[in-house]
Amino acid sequence: MSDTPFGFGLPPEEPEDGDEGKKKGGQGGPNPFGFGGFGLPGGPGAGDNPFAAMFGAMNPADLGAAFQQLGQMLSYEGGPVNWDMAKDVARRTVAQGTQDGVKDTSVGIAERSAVEEAVRLADHWLDDVTSLPSGATTAVAWSRAEWVEATLPVWKELVDPVAERVGAAMGGVLPEEMQAMAGPLLGMMRSMGGAMFGQQIGQAVGVLAGEVVGSTDIGLPLGPAGKAALLPLNIEGFGKDLGVPSEEVRLYLALREAAHARLFAHVPWLRSHLFGAVEGYARGIKVDTSKLEDVVGQIDPTNPEQLQEALQGGMFQPQDTPEQKAALARLETALALVEGWVDAVVHAAAKPRLSSADAMRETMRRRRASGGPAEQTFATLIGLELRPRRLRDASRLWASLTDARGVDGRDGLWEHPDMLPTATDLDDPDGFVHREHPDFSELDKMLGEAAEQRGRDGKGGQDGKGGQGGTDGREGEDGGEGEGAK
Repeated sequence: MSDTPFGFGLPPEEPEDGDEGKKKGGQGGPNPFGFGGFGLPGGPGAGDNPFAAMFGAMNPADLGAAFQQLGQMLSYEGGPVNWDMAKDVARRTVAQGTQDGVKDTSVGIAERSAVEEAVRLADHWLDDVTSLPSGATTAVAWSRAEWVEATLPVWKELVDPVAERVGAAMGGVLPEEMQAMAGPLLGMMRSMGGAMFGQQIGQAVGVLAGEVVGSTDIGLPLGPAGKAALLPLNIEGFGKDLGVPSEEVRLYLALREAAHARLFAHVPWLRSHLFGAVEGYARGIKVDTSKLEDVVGQIDPTNPEQLQEALQGGMFQPQDTPEQKAALARLETALALVEGWVDAVVHAAAKPRLSSADAMRETMRRRRASGGPAEQTFATLIGLELRPRRLRDASRLWASLTDARGVDGRDGLWEHPDMLPTATDLDDPDGFVHREHPDFSELDKMLGEAAEQRGRDGKGGQDGKGGQGGTDGREGEDGGEGEGAK
């Protein structure tokens, strides 16, 4: 799988990574869209060519089916990503098993019962450490294939805006007169692009299915609302070398899954806030077409090898724009706050009950903050690293808020996005903890009561007391009786 299917070189690593980090960032190699050589398998570029991966190991008897599939790809007329192909490739990738040879298996009755019990107990423990009620109406145990099926709708929502923007840039860079002449070619390129994206996304999601332990590993709700999901097979692999009883590993991960479920269920603006930052990043994408403008007049449309060389030469490179930087900053801060809150409440619930709480906490912190497999896969898919770089700072801030204001005061900050800490506040947590903050819940309540009052006034005050019957049982504050009867 190409590391940069949409032309995104991975963002530069932290300075301490040195030259190696610099190599990962920036231009993303000579293959900006994952288009490898279209020659025979094993030829130039075959390693980056998803078709080579598709056809390379085939016997001659299988070529008919292969070309039939190629025809289906070329006839695709949907959105920027061929999601049917993505699903098929993801399922095949899962069926092949992980690199350590572990194959996917169906979840048995005993494993489902163990997950349901772990989530039920985790929710009970969380009741003591957060004012947010349970957000998991059901607990499910998924196989890897079931995880793919359940999460693809959210991947589509996340990836389509970026793929759409890149696809539009590909089609819009040609001069208008050339677009008219190259209409069929552009249509074929869109179909091929959708297939390319679908192939690589499917492979990435399939690999990720072999690593995740639940539906919230990247800090976003990938599964259906109200479902706390765990993958027993992957949990077993995750805990294999930790020296922690499997029951404790399952319980700790159930605590994290249930805590995420509470947050996303009872903070209605949070999901759209995070996904909106991804869309904002997509809107900020600019494609550098200067190289294309230099060579477009020299390309012979009848020479596919020349077009292939131009594509492989890096004509399309994303630019780091202010819009993208702002969207990425919002996303990183929000993810740090989400992960920090989950880290704080899970530790408060687990510490008195699980002997391995400290060790499990440190393991998960390192996995999230240093960029685990899930974060790396997301960076590959849409050019964004979902790394909560300031996870520890955010966790300390939430813990300080608990000490200073109690559980209710801490969780009350989720009532409105303007009440949350900013990136600057993470630099000065004590200043934020002891600062007075506006109570947006009272404002929302007043606005709601005013709306209800207007509705009653519009009915003509059927009971003769337009102000009576408010939420607090008092008569109308604008003169008590008669307001609705005037």
